[in-house]
Amino acid sequence: MPLSDTAVRLAKPLDKPFRMTDGQGLYLLVQPNGSKWWRFDYRFQGTRKTLSLGVYPAVGLKQARELRDQHRQAVAAGVDPSDARKEEKAVQEAEALTFQKVAMEFHSHRADIWTPGYSKQVLVRWQADIFPAFGGMAISEINAPVILAALRKIEDRGARDAAHRIKQTVGAVFAYGVASGYCERNPVNDLSGALKPVKKQHRAAITNEKEVGDLMRAIESFAGSLVVKCALQWSALTFTRPGEVRHAEWAEIDLDRLEWRIPAHKMKMRVQHVVPLSTQAVEVLDLLRPLTGQGKYIFPNLRTPNGSRPMSENAVLVALRNMGYTQDQMCAHGFRGMASTRLNESHQWRPDVIERQLAHSEKDEIRGAYNHAQHMPERIKMMQWWADYLDSLKSGAVVLQFKQKTA
Repeated sequence: MPLSDTAVRLAKPLDKPFRMTDGQGLYLLVQPNGSKWWRFDYRFQGTRKTLSLGVYPAVGLKQARELRDQHRQAVAAGVDPSDARKEEKAVQEAEALTFQKVAMEFHSHRADIWTPGYSKQVLVRWQADIFPAFGGMAISEINAPVILAALRKIEDRGARDAAHRIKQTVGAVFAYGVASGYCERNPVNDLSGALKPVKKQHRAAITNEKEVGDLMRAIESFAGSLVVKCALQWSALTFTRPGEVRHAEWAEIDLDRLEWRIPAHKMKMRVQHVVPLSTQAVEVLDLLRPLTGQGKYIFPNLRTPNGSRPMSENAVLVALRNMGYTQDQMCAHGFRGMASTRLNESHQWRPDVIERQLAHSEKDEIRGAYNHAQHMPERIKMMQWWADYLDSLKSGAVVLQFKQKTA
């Protein structure tokens, strides 16, 4: 006989599972723990199969019968309800795998590879320009025109470089999605040449000998924070990137070897970099040690407890502006251009030596990983020469000596 609501509600568990049959393949399976499951038995192409219809009382008797009738109609039409459910589940899972979900999973996997600053920058850009555009779409349903529309909006506001950078990170998310089985292909590959080319922007740098001397005197006379003044001097002496200067740690200094060893995870190319320390660079450290030597960072933000955070990323830039240098004359990154130009024009040092000390990219990544100490004897001499040269310009002398060409 068909079941009743009362019979289903009052069914008590036994020591073993038992069935309460409603008819036409529908029954209630009562488990020893008291749970009650709806089941539907049917035959498809000569094979007996069972389909779960849910748990009572979340699924009542009436709803269970409606589901049974739907599945019986499917069988009559030659459709296996089990296969149909699998397809529906696959669609639901695909829809749940939105671009934003996959992007955040990819982002977490890059935590040990990207620097904290870059990691934050990528996320901010996604949140501002990508997630609102197609972050909620299933990653498997996104095509090249959808991505291009979002990138064009960035491009139209004049941020060409940002558009290209975001395109690169979006492509990395899709590559991760393909490798993880979340989507079948990377539509960013179809966007080659779709964006306007990036206009190369040269960072402002002082390269004239006289102006370099003026700059060094201005730094020497800087009346602001001692930490910032020393950071300016350190930037000039080591010509490392602004972020590398800000995040420099006392633990990275080896005074026995007179080296500053910057770990790979702090470097743009993710390769350890060694900076030979000149006598003048050591003097900067000696000046700072009583003030910041007990903390982590050489150039800390003194407004934070125990200098637990690095100096502000704008500190050097603001100091340059306060010293009277405009954005077209000099920027924090300009110390690298200044050193590159003067060292190359001195003809004292081989270009390979200069490039290695600038930590420019190594085309062969495997080779680059082992070449942090390449040309080290020459680099040690060059860094001391450079420090002495800056001192000479600061004093007003011009002692640049060019190598004589052999006959």
